[in-house]
Amino acid sequence: MKESNFLFKSAIVAAIAGFLFGFDTVVISGANQPIKELWNTTPFFHGTFIMSMALWGTVVGALFGGIPSDKLGRKKTLFWIGILYLVSALGSALAPDPYTFSLFRFIGGLGVGASSVAGPTYISEISIAKNRGKLVGLYQFMIVFGILIAFISNYLLEGFGGINDWRWMLGVEGIPAIAYSIMVLRVVESPRWLALKKRDHAEALRVLQIINPENAEEKLREIENDIEPVGQKSGLFSGKYKKPIMLAFLLAFFNQVSGINFILYYAPELLEKAGFAGKESLFSSISIGGINLIFTMLGMVLIDKLGRKQLMYFGSFGYILGLTGTAWCFYTAASPILLLSFILVFIASHAIGQGAVIWVFISEIFPNQVRAFGQSFGSGVHWVFAALITLLTPIFIDKDNGIFGDNPWPVFAFFAFMMFLQLIFVWRVMPETKGKTLEEIEKSFQ
Repeated sequence: MKESNFLFKSAIVAAIAGFLFGFDTVVISGANQPIKELWNTTPFFHGTFIMSMALWGTVVGALFGGIPSDKLGRKKTLFWIGILYLVSALGSALAPDPYTFSLFRFIGGLGVGASSVAGPTYISEISIAKNRGKLVGLYQFMIVFGILIAFISNYLLEGFGGINDWRWMLGVEGIPAIAYSIMVLRVVESPRWLALKKRDHAEALRVLQIINPENAEEKLREIENDIEPVGQKSGLFSGKYKKPIMLAFLLAFFNQVSGINFILYYAPELLEKAGFAGKESLFSSISIGGINLIFTMLGMVLIDKLGRKQLMYFGSFGYILGLTGTAWCFYTAASPILLLSFILVFIASHAIGQGAVIWVFISEIFPNQVRAFGQSFGSGVHWVFAALITLLTPIFIDKDNGIFGDNPWPVFAFFAFMMFLQLIFVWRVMPETKGKTLEEIEKSFQ
């Protein structure tokens, strides 16, 4: 029982990187309008530098996050991610101009991107088959918990520092960043990294005896059988891993063309367009974070019982309903409460579907030898499209210069159509990975 608790605690600590990921990603929503007014930025500049610069940092962090994860180890990478969050939080809060602000937001983005590689990879590699979905799901749970806390924090801090309240909103992230960096020093290293990358089999066995004492030696032999002979190593894009690459690309692509980051980043602004007052829009954003958290918890409970594919079905149908309803509400100028209801249907569908599945699934489908780089690829695709959508959004929805002005219904109609395509992907292409060890999943793809 003690060892099981240690495994669970290690997974929680690693998942706190996801809390910082969620908080850092959404906290900018509260600073969006004040910064725009303070520095009088154009829609293009605001979208390119203020809002999406962190996402471009995330792209870089995700695409290259596999390198430190493989060279330094999962544990050390997770520690340095905490330092990046701390530097970003303090630097963004104290920034004197939009250029300095964008630089520190970029640094925070590096942390988010690397976190989306190292966090799920680490948790996946220390877990056992029967609880891997739930434990890797802790990472997504922490993301949405961080999102909720960011919405609440922004609401409580509005007006706290007068015209500089946005600085407090951004700077407060430094507190959990310090706490996380200290806690991560106490977790064990991934036994698969120790055996396959460092070739330290004795330490790998010691870690396995802590986290999985019943069959530690058998599991170590299974991991060792996956070591490629010298001179026969295959790179991620060698052609050997075409199927997991295709699956990771499509899942990550559909995650972002659902519009999830568009809604989370611009929730207060979208709700104001629907008719809520400024303070009401921030308060209503909290309901988005709350629904996200509740249905993520439900997804964590169900993912190892119903499987990844079943949750994706639930999410896809809910996406189509929520996005179509939201587009209709904007088009017909329906009541703000009805529009908020459809947005909450969308959020719930994301939380129990894509939100619960994406990091679990991508961390499972790549073989041990290339898992960090495969996770890096999937995460990189996810963040490239997130950055593009965030960059382009002000061009479409800015009330003065945007293509659609105050009525963004075509944007939601586009997202609804893309979710219909996702439903076809789940039905025809996506395999089920529930209940299989990482090595069994690898063999099934071969």
